[in-house]
Amino acid sequence: MKLAALTLITCMAASSVIAQKAPADQSFASRLQAARATLQVDNAGLHGLGAAIIAEAVATSRYVLIGEDHLSREIPKFSVGICRLMAKDGLDAFAVEVGPEAARIVNANLRRRDRISRLSTFIKAHPDAFAFQNGRDESDMAAECARLAGSKFEIWGLDQEFFGAAGHLIEQMLAAHPGPTARAVIEKLSAAERVATVRALASGSPSDLFVYKVTDQELQDANGAIQRDGGARVIALFASLTETRSIYLGQNTDGYASNGRRARLMKRTLVQNLDTRGQPSRVLFKFGDAHMGKGINGLGQRDLGNFVAERAEGEGVGSLHIAVYGAKGVHALYGGVGRQLKQEPFVLTEYPSYAWLKDVVRADQRSASPDWTVIDLRLLRTKPPADMSSTWRDVARRYDLIVAAPELTPSRLVTSE
Repeated sequence: MKLAALTLITCMAASSVIAQKAPADQSFASRLQAARATLQVDNAGLHGLGAAIIAEAVATSRYVLIGEDHLSREIPKFSVGICRLMAKDGLDAFAVEVGPEAARIVNANLRRRDRISRLSTFIKAHPDAFAFQNGRDESDMAAECARLAGSKFEIWGLDQEFFGAAGHLIEQMLAAHPGPTARAVIEKLSAAERVATVRALASGSPSDLFVYKVTDQELQDANGAIQRDGGARVIALFASLTETRSIYLGQNTDGYASNGRRARLMKRTLVQNLDTRGQPSRVLFKFGDAHMGKGINGLGQRDLGNFVAERAEGEGVGSLHIAVYGAKGVHALYGGVGRQLKQEPFVLTEYPSYAWLKDVVRADQRSASPDWTVIDLRLLRTKPPADMSSTWRDVARRYDLIVAAPELTPSRLVTSE
């Protein structure tokens, strides 16, 4: 305990000194090296000097945001390490990249011993009803964070529902006891959804799913009936269905507008969750890295991460923004409707949009070291060196820490169990 405390104190002191004394004429390479620390990640948590840096930053933050590379086995393990740190002082919720109705399913099974079998049954009955939390490692991560945080902890889904969610949403509409006019149109939608799902399962193509096949006129007609005697719960579910459809269709016509609509939806849903909680809530977030940074992201949006940063400042509390990547490995990629994930080898810096990370991960690629790398970007903001690229300047403003694993391995869907 004394050694850990000494390490933390030393780390904090070193960070302070570097921030104060960093000369403008010092090279970017030397400044980056000074901001670098190693990290070890295992089932017991986070270890090493990098862990001390992360622990100090987490301790002073109400909101911790992880911007990630999706569907690996390693990043969920790192995220559990963050849960472990946050739970010491209270962790109320874990906001993830699924919709609110998907989160209801996750929460209903979060603490059950038969969680995996129940989720597998649900996902087989409702293919592509939600993403990410249908991965085994993501589901295990959520369950372990719930165990660490206690009985009041819950998963928050802030996103639109996934493109295969229509069947489940329609089932929930019927279960909410709509009036006869609404029930008739919902049953008609249900029949059309079943036909679309059969086709999508045969082809594997999301474009065959109901959200892409149902017409504007069909939804307008259904909306009129649902507004007459559907009831509040049915109206809300139908609104979720139409919003989800609009966001996905928008990706094919105007990606900028669609991404903006999605970002605004996530912000509204977060506010609703925070207001419903009725007290200051400590929240961990885990979304794709485009969503968790400050400022304007690569999609041209002031996304959820920027909203949280602004809200934290307004509340007088801290937010911590961590980008987590893997230097190389195997990506798990969407494999088609109702199908297992595909696998594809990658080297991160071979993607043009991540070529700047060669300054961080090159050493990891050349060695077999199990150590992760932590870069404290906060130390690069004061008097940035003249040879610091514009990309690195943007990254240092957008995120507080970069965490890089030497290698990522792919997760699998729970339906494989």
